[in-house]
Amino acid sequence: MKQLYPLKGIVTVLNTPFTKNATIDFTALQNNVKEALRAGVAGFLVPAMASEVYKLTTTERIKMVETVLEIAGDRIPVIAGAGETDLTKTQKLLKEYIQLGCKHVLFQIPFQNENQFRNHFMKLADLQPEVIMLQDWDASGYGLPDELILDLFETVEAFRCLKVETVPAGVKYSRILELTNGRLNVSGGWAVSQMIEGLQRGVHAFMPTGMHYIYTAIYRLFESGNQQDAEKLFQQILPILAFSNQHLDISIHFFKRLLFKQEIYSTDLSRNPILPFDQLHQQIADKHIAKIIQLENGLKNL
Repeated sequence: MKQLYPLKGIVTVLNTPFTKNATIDFTALQNNVKEALRAGVAGFLVPAMASEVYKLTTTERIKMVETVLEIAGDRIPVIAGAGETDLTKTQKLLKEYIQLGCKHVLFQIPFQNENQFRNHFMKLADLQPEVIMLQDWDASGYGLPDELILDLFETVEAFRCLKVETVPAGVKYSRILELTNGRLNVSGGWAVSQMIEGLQRGVHAFMPTGMHYIYTAIYRLFESGNQQDAEKLFQQILPILAFSNQHLDISIHFFKRLLFKQEIYSTDLSRNPILPFDQLHQQIADKHIAKIIQLENGLKNL
């Protein structure tokens, strides 16, 4: 019988840093990885939606994963995002990740019906990645059927982790944990604004972007039994999350601007197409960013 996969804590999703010439700034990416490691993150996910994954070439995706692996090594998991709508392209990408020595991969599979989804999943699993994380994504509903998740979990040995990004997410966290007797590792993604609820429901990891020191501090406080201080710190970032999580593109703009202001990234640029981030957005963002920097400086000095 499978035992719970030991992935617990903050798994940071890395934004893709771009130069002024719209090429990937790999030095800046290295800076972000090193800073996140200093903060105590439990893993990295790259490239994913927050990385503008569908604007990246296959070569760029592979180079990003390679860059993160070079720094993180085997200290913590590096989960390579294999998001593609075309099965053949996904298979090619997955083979490249495995050849790099990447042990952890994220399957992001388009859902048409259960037979199509299962067939797509099994063909990728046949390439024998060591650890599979499945993304259960649905911005307007309950996501993948519970029975399908449970069947794949019991059938495929490498399927160890589920990233839940349904709206709402809370009840599904609890239901999946109950159905798998707590053996399937469950992570929370976009529902980070419900982080405390997720932790109370037993979610093992959260996958936010940026704010490395704040998120790791909230997780550590909660897990050490100091839930009151965890909630107090979390409440200080709720206005920030209300602003940044209004849309994925706004989140990308915001956290890149944060990383730029922290002098981790050399620019806050993104590739088009992306929603505009106008002057008022920037003014609001800068107030929130000042608050984040103040909080994180305090946490670094503890």
